[in-house]
Amino acid sequence: MLVAARWHPLVALDDAVSRPTHRWAVREHGLTHTFRILTDWVWDPLTMRLVCAAAAVWLVWRRAAWWTAVWLAVTVALSTIVQQSAKAAVDRPRPTWPDPVDSAHYAAFPSGHAMTATVVCGLLLWLLHRFGAGRALWRTAVAVAAVSVAGVGLTRVWLGVHWPSDVLGGWLFGALVVAVAVMAYEWPRGGRARPPVRRPR
Repeated sequence: MLVAARWHPLVALDDAVSRPTHRWAVREHGLTHTFRILTDWVWDPLTMRLVCAAAAVWLVWRRAAWWTAVWLAVTVALSTIVQQSAKAAVDRPRPTWPDPVDSAHYAAFPSGHAMTATVVCGLLLWLLHRFGAGRALWRTAVAVAAVSVAGVGLTRVWLGVHWPSDVLGGWLFGALVVAVAVMAYEWPRGGRARPPVRRPR
């Protein structure tokens, strides 16, 4: 609501963070190039959705968990609809610079990259926990998720295609989607997740 209302303190804070960040991005060519690769290929929403698709296939193939796979796919699809609807409703302009280091289109709020990374990482972490991932795998997954979610937010602001509050909004929207999805998954079973089914090897 603060973003939609163009609340002056928030706008001023966004500007105060974005301007010096953009100056660094213009000067630091190597780091800016690295961030463009990360945001365009590694943490791109399409890449994240493909990771979820692979996880859904694994759930069906190795666990015969059809319901869980469908739940995962539907949640990611619905999160995209929520994201695009919010962008259309708020219709916030992206930052504009006389010397841009990258470009992006459509409305700014919330950040699609930040929201998608939060949704995908959150869902996959929950699934790892539910299926009893070992301690080493769990710690590695948490570290990768934290770096991905925080890192993609940093790259979007560094590249000058989002305001900081766009990224924060993406994180919050993503966390809300994950929370609602998990509650919806567990609700038919009274809060008790169905024991995972192991496919014979």
